[in-house]
Amino acid sequence: MNPPANVLVEHFPDGVSLFTINRESRRNAICSRTAAELQQAFADFDRSEQRVAVLTGAGTTAFSGGADVNDVPEFWRCTPTVGIATEKPIIAAVSGWCVGGGLVMAMMSDFAIAAENARFYYPEAKLGIAQGMIAGLAARIPHKIAMEVMLLCRELDARRAYEVGLVNRVVPNGGHVDAALEMARELADMAPLVLKLLKRFVTQSVLPWGPTEHYGRTRREQEQVALSHDLQEGFQAHREKRKPRFTGH
Repeated sequence: MNPPANVLVEHFPDGVSLFTINRESRRNAICSRTAAELQQAFADFDRSEQRVAVLTGAGTTAFSGGADVNDVPEFWRCTPTVGIATEKPIIAAVSGWCVGGGLVMAMMSDFAIAAENARFYYPEAKLGIAQGMIAGLAARIPHKIAMEVMLLCRELDARRAYEVGLVNRVVPNGGHVDAALEMARELADMAPLVLKLLKRFVTQSVLPWGPTEHYGRTRREQEQVALSHDLQEGFQAHREKRKPRFTGH
């Protein structure tokens, strides 16, 4: 019997898709498999006719506890605009703890809805480890508040997160997914090309990229070649001493 999926995906006929990190017993921590499943699920979404994504965690106690310390992932894979390359809108629906890489995922989403019990926390400075993706927080909320979160490991509750612009709306406990789906359905009625254009302009030309974001995007682009049919065809043609038949895939 196959193990349960670490990521559940539900596609609605109105163009909205719901992605749920399905590791509630581990506070929806991101392991290597979860990161890969998220990246693949969003790649499938990007190729589909679906228009808007909602990203959440199973249950109400944690959106995500960040990286699974027993199986630390390549977190760039599941970070919106980095390993998740879709230009379609992504809404984070946050309940409970949003820690470490979970905070990065919410921060890099286009919108965020928070339940009243949401807690945003980034403890790397207390742990002596850093990958640097969180640096982008200083481009998304006031600089000195971001420094408190990053360097002093100050926790933001839902109301404070709303006040500083990290989330768009705070809703009663348990209502975060419904509120995010409501926003997603409103977005799904908008002109898709306009949404993609504006998101692309913002992510590529307005918001600055930190070093780790550049690294993640470079890895994603390299993998598109490394895992391509054309690479396999090129080596096969070389072995068979014939002209390769490249397709661009």
